[in-house]
Amino acid sequence: MSTKIAVIGGTGMNSWPGLDVLARIDADTAYGKPSAPLLRGRVYGVEAIFLARHGEGHKLPPHAINYRANLKALAEAGVQRVIAIAAVGAIAPWFAPGEVAVPDDLIDHTWGREHSYSDGRPGSALAHVEFTHPYTPALREALLAAATVAGVQAGAQGVMAVTQGPRLETPAEIRALQREGSDMVGMTGMPEAALARELGLDYACLAVSVNWAAGLSPAGAGIHDEIHASIEAGMAKVRAILERALPNLA
Repeated sequence: MSTKIAVIGGTGMNSWPGLDVLARIDADTAYGKPSAPLLRGRVYGVEAIFLARHGEGHKLPPHAINYRANLKALAEAGVQRVIAIAAVGAIAPWFAPGEVAVPDDLIDHTWGREHSYSDGRPGSALAHVEFTHPYTPALREALLAAATVAGVQAGAQGVMAVTQGPRLETPAEIRALQREGSDMVGMTGMPEAALARELGLDYACLAVSVNWAAGLSPAGAGIHDEIHASIEAGMAKVRAILERALPNLA
């Protein structure tokens, strides 16, 4: 049996409260094992798959995640649409901690990650995927419509800068990202989005602002203090959006 919709959870959503788990799938792919077993279950009246991006217990740092295995395992389980949950630092002044946005573009600053299935190995094909819209427009619109129904004010666009991690950025790096036009900064959006595109999966992101990026906190608060104070409020909004979105997507 295939399940059409999957949610990849990250920091702040390493598990999915309310998911009635029907099966734990210990997947194995040509690219290795995914970060954690695929949890197939029912939630909000529909069937969905949950994958903990950082592994069970939230142990895998962003640069060590096997993104290729994660997306391949979902595709092989029959998934067609992927909603990625990402905790990010806010750069744009409109994206205060605790708020949610549905980004529409990204800038990739990662390096050394296995970022493509076109890797030259025997049997692989060379594919120059089109990436004008890194996030699937129709899936983005479905999430924004669900946010409206849920009464959640979600940012309808935004550019995500993806950095290597696991350390947080310096103030000078954030100023450089501002000049590039980035609205938020995370560590896991790539190569996840590009791999989904190579596999033909619809992919969109619910980004949760959990802190002001380095040097931007108007109150001068410590970043980890801001994360602790805002992450659950943002994730509650994510769950409200998913509750309205999933019945129309599964």
